[in-house]
Amino acid sequence: MGYLNVEKKWLFPLVMSSVLCIILLATSLNMGLISSLHSINSIFSIFPSRLSANETNPVFAESKITQLFPPPPPPVVVPRFAYLISGSRGDLEKLWRTLKALYHPLNQYVVHLDLESLAEERLQLASRVQNETMFVEVGNVHMITKANMVTYRGPTMVANTLHACAILLKKSKDWDWFINLSASDYPLVTQDDLLYTFSTLDRNLNFIEHTSQLGWKEDKRAMPLIMDPGLYLSVKKDIFFVSPRRTLPTAFKLFTGSAWMVLSRSFVEYCIWGWDNLPRTLLMYYTNFVSSPEGYFQTVVCNEPEYAKTVVNHDLHYISWDFPPKQHPHTLTINDTSTMIQSGAAFARKFRQDDPALDKIDKELLRRKKKGFTPGGWCAGSPKCSKVGNPTKLKPSPGAQRLRRLVARQILTAKSAIILITNVMLVTVVKIDDGA
Repeated sequence: MGYLNVEKKWLFPLVMSSVLCIILLATSLNMGLISSLHSINSIFSIFPSRLSANETNPVFAESKITQLFPPPPPPVVVPRFAYLISGSRGDLEKLWRTLKALYHPLNQYVVHLDLESLAEERLQLASRVQNETMFVEVGNVHMITKANMVTYRGPTMVANTLHACAILLKKSKDWDWFINLSASDYPLVTQDDLLYTFSTLDRNLNFIEHTSQLGWKEDKRAMPLIMDPGLYLSVKKDIFFVSPRRTLPTAFKLFTGSAWMVLSRSFVEYCIWGWDNLPRTLLMYYTNFVSSPEGYFQTVVCNEPEYAKTVVNHDLHYISWDFPPKQHPHTLTINDTSTMIQSGAAFARKFRQDDPALDKIDKELLRRKKKGFTPGGWCAGSPKCSKVGNPTKLKPSPGAQRLRRLVARQILTAKSAIILITNVMLVTVVKIDDGA
């Protein structure tokens, strides 16, 4: 009986409290303290909802259709390339042939004949660019009319490359990768093959052959001090050595590799704008470095953590060296074509002017007629490729499959290297934490 009296005693306050809570809740709703049912529902949306056997979901059928037919992937955006094609005395015809073999309306091109070339050659190149109907219509071929002095093995080659990069950044905001080539280079795939292969790649990747194992280059290139007369003379002369020698740097690690590369737009902007001081510091250091084009970009990209993880250790070139290696690579001939094709590379070097190997590449790989453009999905008009049709329409050839296999293999190798380095760093950190 006592227990019942206590229970009744608390019954009235409990009822009154419940009524008061209901009144306060209704008042708060009317005053806008809870703005919408959506706000309330969002709180409970983190919990899974369950439907009873008698409840129906009005979008259940649509959900099943969505599962059976998922939405199509977003369309692939075709990338664009920015090229520097450079040459020297006697290279006019080689440069012009390489340019037409590489041409695509989506890309940007800078062509340069250095100050050693004859004035007549430079004037002839300028005239050809201005009078080529396709170039005038599209407006994507630019010539450096004020020629630079470029010394082989000297920093003026790096300066010329950076000059071209700056022009390309100014001319267009729409390209994704920069590629530097010489007049002695030639493509082994069509531009449609190259664009198709790069369409699915991360736009931040940089294809640069590199190594930190300098070997003999440590003594013969890194430690001597040189001067490049091209920095202050209007007549080309070879580099010369000065005293004293210097020690290896401790502020950064040196890397070396190929002078030919495929650089992301992001990295090119970093080298030109240099929002930290590393690109400028290294540019001054490499002013006195033997064969600086084979070290400057490699050292910049590998010493900046943001870009070091974007490096793929390949230059996408087929280059054959004599054994033992000489100063220049082996000059390619028609006997090398099978090995070139099997390499899967996008470009090869170096060739003599109008070598039969180039005719074989035109006929069998590029399907290019003499003095014409390499055909692609963009070609329209009669004769073919006399007008621009749909520039984003790609017609890849078998060369695209060879190139894709090479690129996929190199990217996989690069990712494996990053994982290995990361694991080594983690093990080192653990050992330090353990007091080892």
